[in-house]
Amino acid sequence: MAKGNSENPRFICGLHATLHVISGKWKPLILFFLNKGPTRYGELKRSVRGVSDKMLIQQLKELESDGIVQRTDYGEIPLRVDYSLTPFGASLVRAMEPLCGWGEAHEEDIAAAMDRRKTSR
Repeated sequence: MAKGNSENPRFICGLHATLHVISGKWKPLILFFLNKGPTRYGELKRSVRGVSDKMLIQQLKELESDGIVQRTDYGEIPLRVDYSLTPFGASLVRAMEPLCGWGEAHEEDIAAAMDRRKTSR
């Protein structure tokens, strides 16, 4: 891993910069579902089970502000808005794909570790 860039002391390394963008309980899941294509808010809310409206809206706004997600308002009544990945966001999702594969390959081990953690409390 590369050490911090002296020109941009804000981040220790590239991983630190990436975590800044995807930090938050729901952002990785939001990105996972948006990778399937433009998605309306209600569909996204149903897909990201357990997220509150307030938190989903906040995380979408942060992703939009970071240039990861694009919000398209069609100016129709009833309101029609969808969200999609920008090219920058799509590049981030491509970088996250190996992480998804790792999680799928180790799902049972991860579940067992979570169970052990619960019982040790």
